[in-house]
Amino acid sequence: MRPIHELSSTAARDIEFVLTDIDDTLTDRGYLGSEAYSALWALHRAGLHVIPVTGRPAGWCDLIIREWPVDAVVGENGAFVYFRDGSAIRTMIHPSAAGGEIRTKLEEIRRAVLAEVPGSRVARDQFARLYDLAIDFREDPPELTLGDAQRIKEICERFGAQAKISSIHVNTWFGSYDKVAMASIYLKEQCALSDEGMKRRVMFCGDSPNDEPMFRFFPRSCAVANIGEYAEYLTTEPAFVSAAGHGEGFAEIVKVLLGKRG
Repeated sequence: MRPIHELSSTAARDIEFVLTDIDDTLTDRGYLGSEAYSALWALHRAGLHVIPVTGRPAGWCDLIIREWPVDAVVGENGAFVYFRDGSAIRTMIHPSAAGGEIRTKLEEIRRAVLAEVPGSRVARDQFARLYDLAIDFREDPPELTLGDAQRIKEICERFGAQAKISSIHVNTWFGSYDKVAMASIYLKEQCALSDEGMKRRVMFCGDSPNDEPMFRFFPRSCAVANIGEYAEYLTTEPAFVSAAGHGEGFAEIVKVLLGKRG
């Protein structure tokens, strides 16, 4: 990972879309600080397209697309995207996203995880979810370890489900999608970007293992400094990293990007 300040001016001028994770990329200890929120507005005012790509639930994403300065939001690790179409808000659902028929399977996973990993619990935002199950390992107390999160992930996979570790939850679902799959569909169908166009015109910002598909696909990916906590769990690192962590790191990335665009 290279310092974000090494981003070239040529690359910065190519970037038109900024995709970003939310938890521990924009936030710090659960709070969306003024620096990160101001950075979102700075990108919006500069004419760049801002798209959060998150593991957070559909209910949160409906609020985000309505109240944040963003063009779209990919939610539940790629199950869907909500996007603005003039004054209307539209929805795209990934073709492989499983509907209500998977609730029984997710309930089996929930019971197994809670029985086998002491201290694990269903995330408080589960009531707002449509397609996945979120197991909290350190959003609310008591905090569990990354080793516990890995164990939760393995239990989910034992049932044939997909599972990803974020900085706060282990998200699990049935369907052949992830963050990059849904983001790519949106960028192709609604923004007319080819794969090559995405690689040149998109920057992604993240912080944890569930962002790894994005790090792998987008050459101009970057992370905030707290990515270092997950180094042993990553097989693909982002190209760039900020000096600061969390929301301050995101603000640093945006400042460098806009400064080098001139």
